[in-house]
Amino acid sequence: MFDTLSSSLRSIASKIRFNDDEKALNRALDELKKTLLKNDVHHKVTKSLLDHIAQHTKEKGIGKQNFLDALQAALLEILTTSGHYGFVYAPKPPTIVLMCGLQGSGKTTTSAKLANYLKTRNKKVLLVACDLARLAAVKQLQVLGEQIEVEVFSPDSMPQAESSPLAVAQAAKKRAEQGGFDVMIVDSAGRLAIDDALMSELQSLRDYLKPNEIFYVADSLSGQDGIRSAQGFHDRIGLSGVILTKFDSDTKGGIALNIAYQLQIPLRFIGNGEKIPDLDIFIPDRIVSRLMGAGDIISLAEKTATIIDEKEAKNISKKLKKGQFGFEDFLAQIENVKKLGSMSSLVSMIPGLSQVAGQLKNVDLDNSKELKNIRAMVNSMTKKERENPDLLNGSRRKRIAQGAGLEVADINRIVKQFDMASKMAKKFSQKGSMQDLMGLMGQMKGKGGIR
Repeated sequence: MFDTLSSSLRSIASKIRFNDDEKALNRALDELKKTLLKNDVHHKVTKSLLDHIAQHTKEKGIGKQNFLDALQAALLEILTTSGHYGFVYAPKPPTIVLMCGLQGSGKTTTSAKLANYLKTRNKKVLLVACDLARLAAVKQLQVLGEQIEVEVFSPDSMPQAESSPLAVAQAAKKRAEQGGFDVMIVDSAGRLAIDDALMSELQSLRDYLKPNEIFYVADSLSGQDGIRSAQGFHDRIGLSGVILTKFDSDTKGGIALNIAYQLQIPLRFIGNGEKIPDLDIFIPDRIVSRLMGAGDIISLAEKTATIIDEKEAKNISKKLKKGQFGFEDFLAQIENVKKLGSMSSLVSMIPGLSQVAGQLKNVDLDNSKELKNIRAMVNSMTKKERENPDLLNGSRRKRIAQGAGLEVADINRIVKQFDMASKMAKKFSQKGSMQDLMGLMGQMKGKGGIR
């Protein structure tokens, strides 16, 4: 997320080496202007940022840190709009969310991602298939709903098959109220461009459902066309937030700044990968922290708290300290990490590691050859061998290699890597970092999850 823009910002700031060097400041501002425009930041947004940075840097005194502070403050000012961030629940359930956007923006997948996000926060969610214009849209939502174990209400759910999105929405609302659902997410139809038929349908859904939220799903690669379309939707039906999709494909990132500045509609979430967990809450100060290369440890802790509970984390810590962390524990933690989303997204949240996130963009834990080999090796072990890697002598390794269809050299390499990782993890836990993370996770759970 923001890979190119983030690395450029750090490089520009490093050029101001001396205090009160106005020429260096002007050079940095000129290079910043080129970088922002190159990263698809609108010229009006760019001018506002540069004016803010120049003024505040001079007020505080020209220097690298003051330049960085002014840059951070300017970015935060641009991204902060009136309205809510993340997800806000209605005083009385169900919270009704109407999803809208152009065809191909990823609206149906984003509906499922949002449902999964809420489900991991112990909310009962109903997905509603009201996109009856696109072939296979209903089936796609049903497949995604089954994948994340969330109920999907569709025309098939009704006694008599209906072809009207409004009729489906009416029946779905009754189901949500009677079924005790916390949230109802309505996937509406999209078009290749804004037209009267699309808007009339959306207005009918809005007028009947009276949704608590109307989210516009925008393709991050759509540029200024996407912003004009969002403005069109906002003018006709009134948007409460924007969800950016395909952000992992956008190495530039300017559209986030453009939407906030030009539309004054809050960004609520960002989709940064193809997997269902790849949906990040958009909170301006956290996003700016990532942009500045400082990571986002709070969001990482919040994500982790939804997958690994405090008791499990303590158990892992104890095993590491006693040297009892086995291969089954290792595989279990890999499964947990998969539930958190893409590797590049997770790494971008860790302070100091954002610059390597792009290198992990194509790392797929589901299809990794190395992980498949590790699973094959573990499945060829006895229960005692899985629990205690120290038992793996030469003859045992040979037997395991034959059972897994691997070479003994492969087994030796994997065991060595596991041993090194275990030692590093043990050292990490002894420094108190694990306890700090568990404490932060506990705080997140105590707050009932996220906003």
